[in-house]
Amino acid sequence: MKFMIKSLFVFMMIFLLISCAGGSKSEKKDKGLSMEEHFQMAFKAAERGNLEEAVSEYKKVLNLDPKHSRAHNNLGIVYGRQGKWNQEISEYKRAIQIDPNFADAYFNLGVAYNEKGNPNEAMAQYQKALQLNPNYIEAHNNLGNIYFKKGKMEDALSEYQKTIDIKPDYARGHFNVANVYRQQGKKEEAMASFQKALEINLKYAEAHYHLAFLYYEKEEFKLAIEHCDQAGKLGIVVDPKFLERLKPYR
Repeated sequence: MKFMIKSLFVFMMIFLLISCAGGSKSEKKDKGLSMEEHFQMAFKAAERGNLEEAVSEYKKVLNLDPKHSRAHNNLGIVYGRQGKWNQEISEYKRAIQIDPNFADAYFNLGVAYNEKGNPNEAMAQYQKALQLNPNYIEAHNNLGNIYFKKGKMEDALSEYQKTIDIKPDYARGHFNVANVYRQQGKKEEAMASFQKALEINLKYAEAHYHLAFLYYEKEEFKLAIEHCDQAGKLGIVVDPKFLERLKPYR
């Protein structure tokens, strides 16, 4: 009996020692990770959609280097995906405070303000991003979107045109240019730009849909039907009233 108790006691001691050793090894392993390794772990976690892990790893980076501007910027992006708008904006501002020439942080701050319903502040941030990087296509595009919503079509057209001047195969830029022309009643120019978008990306569903309406207005019903059907196949929910108008020509 005494032997069994003694054996049990020895077993428990060995188990505890192994457990403690294992915990210590894990702790040393975590402490041994470099700042860049934590950054990469955070980045990959965010890519996988594991946002809590991403936050945790970016915070570890910032514990090692509170002035790591990219970590602040990326942490802001993750907070935005979590719907934590105030924390998102705070992180972008911190990134900019550390690195006033961080164009991406200004751009992301603009996106955050726009999503919060503050387009004027968003515009200011996009413009700051463009001062640092005049070829920032997404900033030109988003600035154009705000002008478009404000009804400032010439300003919108100017920004959209810059996107395709910088990158001629930017399908969204051609699509947005077409939308402005359509609003201005320039149907032929609009059609040409929608078609250009489709030359770049044949699966651009919205371009097919808009062309369907324009061809219908021109009474080119066969082409209207073709583009309407293609838009539907690509995921557009087609207006039932428009489908009814096309029925006699099928």
